[in-house]
Amino acid sequence: MDREEFLQLTLEAEATLFHISFSILHDEQDCADAVQEGILKAYIQRNKLREIKYFKTWLVRIVINECYAILRKNRKFQRYEENIIENKSYLGNYIKEEYLDLYQAISKLEEKEKICILLFYMEDYSVAEIADVLKIPVGTVKSRLNRGRKKLKNYLD
Repeated sequence: MDREEFLQLTLEAEATLFHISFSILHDEQDCADAVQEGILKAYIQRNKLREIKYFKTWLVRIVINECYAILRKNRKFQRYEENIIENKSYLGNYIKEEYLDLYQAISKLEEKEKICILLFYMEDYSVAEIADVLKIPVGTVKSRLNRGRKKLKNYLD
């Protein structure tokens, strides 16, 4: 994969990368760091990707891993609602204000369920693609989606 192709595919995935990283980190600076570091690692390893059609899935997985690394490193936790209010100008296209209640409910989910819900409903990934990104069985993805939906229904009622 050459530089131009990598750049084009990365630009196409940019919104997804920021959306997913923000849903994990809830902090603008950490989100930018995770995406930047993930893109850098992907660029260095770009020749190891066997099929270009899996580029976005591969890149999302790298960024998710970077997000978790930042969480482990910083060990800082801030209330999601406070951070949403502080970062409204940054959110822009990623989280619309009318969906704040939904995102607050999603933020209450366990991390494993949250990632599956976001990838499935917000990013339109298939169950098989989510399984591939998260390196878990398809059945596990389905059960996490089911549990997540039930919890969201309770939170939003």
